[in-house]
Amino acid sequence: MGAGSVKDIETWGSRVIPAVPVPFCDRSTIDLQQLAAYAAWMAEQRVPAVAVGVHTGRGLHLTPQQRQVVVDTWRQSGIDLVLGVGASADVTLPMERSACVDAVIRATVSMTEWAKREGAVAVLVYPPAPFRRTAESQDRAVALHKAVAAVGVPTIAFYLHDAAGGMAYANESVERMLAIDGVVGIKLATLDDPQRFHEVASLAHAHRRLCITGEDLFFGKSLEMGADAALIGMAAACTDCMVDLADAHAGDNRARYEELTRAMDQFAAVTFAEPVDGYVQRMLWALEADGVLEEGMLDPFGPSLHKDERLRVHEAVANLRRS
Repeated sequence: MGAGSVKDIETWGSRVIPAVPVPFCDRSTIDLQQLAAYAAWMAEQRVPAVAVGVHTGRGLHLTPQQRQVVVDTWRQSGIDLVLGVGASADVTLPMERSACVDAVIRATVSMTEWAKREGAVAVLVYPPAPFRRTAESQDRAVALHKAVAAVGVPTIAFYLHDAAGGMAYANESVERMLAIDGVVGIKLATLDDPQRFHEVASLAHAHRRLCITGEDLFFGKSLEMGADAALIGMAAACTDCMVDLADAHAGDNRARYEELTRAMDQFAAVTFAEPVDGYVQRMLWALEADGVLEEGMLDPFGPSLHKDERLRVHEAVANLRRS
């Protein structure tokens, strides 16, 4: 399987790309049987690709061996892959600022080269959070995207708010990234800032690039505000509901769109409650509630959650299924 082309990505219009989690059966062991079952189930959903190894999949926390087996399992499902690329947790970053920047860029390029060999249709560039402590951080973030795009895989920038562990790019930086040959779009996760979403979406369209929503907390509204596609963690479970919502919007079925938007907003209020990074475990619980995964699947990298949250997630899935 070869790397994807820009033309392939342009067919994503109004489509949903789930960002998928990795089911662990204990703090260090991936349940490969459950992962394979999940991949087989997802391959039957109406999605053009899945995003593997992005934040929902804890890609930078996996060992190289775990990352490979996860990709191998998903590839066997026959579904196209968008792979997350960045500097993984096992990369030692120098304290000296310029050396830290160089190390992050080298590590991200190396992972991008691996993604290309694995046949990724695109890569999603992790926001370089270590750059936030450096001078000229915006310039260095642009340089990172240039280096990744030069590998020759369609490249998606990722605007993730600082509060979520990302890096909020300035408008000028967004424009410079979108002007890079090979950068096909930008994913937006502003948390709860529709105005900022609108601003960056306008920049993407001005540069004829895809605006890709990752706005779990206002997914439906983000479609109305100009999102061309979605690459989103909330679609990891109950995927068909999000696909139906996107289809209702694209088909101008206003009544169904509004009905599903209300239902998805209620689902998001439970699955993306504080602490927000607990959403990965909550999505695993949602998959459990929907009968896709067995009980007991863990996200070992997220915060501890109260056991009552599992019941609330199960109730949220049941309510969504009634919509």
